[in-house]
Amino acid sequence: MAGPLSIAVCGAGPAGLAAACFLHDAGHRVRLLERVPAPRPIGAGLMLQPAGLAALGRIGALDAALGYGQRIDGLYARSQPSGRVVFDLRYAVVDPALHGLAIHRAAIFDVLWQAAASRHILVETGVEVTTLAVDAAGRPVPVTAAGRRLEPVDLVVDATGSGSALRPLAHAPVRPRPYAYGAVWATVPAAGLRLDRLEQRFRSAREMLGLLPVGRMPGDGVPRAILFWSLRVADHPALMAAGIAAWRRRVLDLWPEIEPTIAGITDTAQLTLARYAQATLPHPFGDRIAFIGDAAHSTSPQLGAGVTMAMLDGAALADALAAATDIPAALAAYAARRRRHIRFYQRMSALLTPAFQSDRRWIGALRDRTFHPSTRLPWLRRRMVETFAGLALGPFTRTDPEMLAGLPLSTADSASGALKIARE
Repeated sequence: MAGPLSIAVCGAGPAGLAAACFLHDAGHRVRLLERVPAPRPIGAGLMLQPAGLAALGRIGALDAALGYGQRIDGLYARSQPSGRVVFDLRYAVVDPALHGLAIHRAAIFDVLWQAAASRHILVETGVEVTTLAVDAAGRPVPVTAAGRRLEPVDLVVDATGSGSALRPLAHAPVRPRPYAYGAVWATVPAAGLRLDRLEQRFRSAREMLGLLPVGRMPGDGVPRAILFWSLRVADHPALMAAGIAAWRRRVLDLWPEIEPTIAGITDTAQLTLARYAQATLPHPFGDRIAFIGDAAHSTSPQLGAGVTMAMLDGAALADALAAATDIPAALAAYAARRRRHIRFYQRMSALLTPAFQSDRRWIGALRDRTFHPSTRLPWLRRRMVETFAGLALGPFTRTDPEMLAGLPLSTADSASGALKIARE
């Protein structure tokens, strides 16, 4: 595409900050528009999969993230009261160099905010873009909730998340379908926990308790973990009304060994509710607007690939703009490049979520009897890990080179392993 574009990126979360860096590095003039006056992280910890680490390497932010986060080598889960192992999956099954990185949202926000600041990307806060107008030249004009028209741009990127007000501007927009189940979460000390894995306990599919070590947060040298407890969203008021002692009894009945870990949770106000919804835009673009991250494809967090997918969206959009002759062609190429990967993970998330968050008792029993025994088959075990690692395009297809093309390495072995697998 001839010449740089003026681009407004709406949303200064991980998706928007990473996209702003990718687009700036491609030579475009980027403005970040954030609705809150003082941007800050929202949410708990998250997993960065190997492809996400490669994306961080591309914008020079990988070493900072590694300095905050906790290396994760696998996933381990048991079902109670039987004690049956449900998962024992390790990245090394695919490649010894592969690993994930668990990191607190405060830390990844700081890493990406600093990456954007080092590029002197203009950030305007207190600006909530709710629709687009068009100027005389056909360029999009962001319009705020208060009706203020901002400066026209060549392209708008919507990174405002699953609650996007701009989603109706997509070709073939869809409405999010809320999940009945969500979770409450809290930040806890990581002392005494296994730090190299995400660990979970299940009782049927109605109760799920997990602990994810996430390293440290900015200004805090104490290693932390995120505790999450699954529940129906409709049951949240009853949980709060019952009080913290009742919640602690349920948690310790499921996983008694973590009593020291939850000792600091003394009030239900320390438990934050997270809701989830499923929505996938068939075409993650409209007239001079591109949708990335949860604005394009929101789902439950069961596969732990949300932020990784969002960063790959931003990289793919920047690369599509560099290769295309005009904006419509670039947006179509961006959508085509991400289609298979996104659709596979959306479908897998919709398929697997009921196995962990459902009222149907038979689903939990089936899961307990089949998941771990199936991993004794080497091919299936490898495929399960590739899916967990964010490296799969389908049940019989590995990631092709297109998905990670243009994501050069920094210093992480995991990024090297991700690119090696992608090119096999």
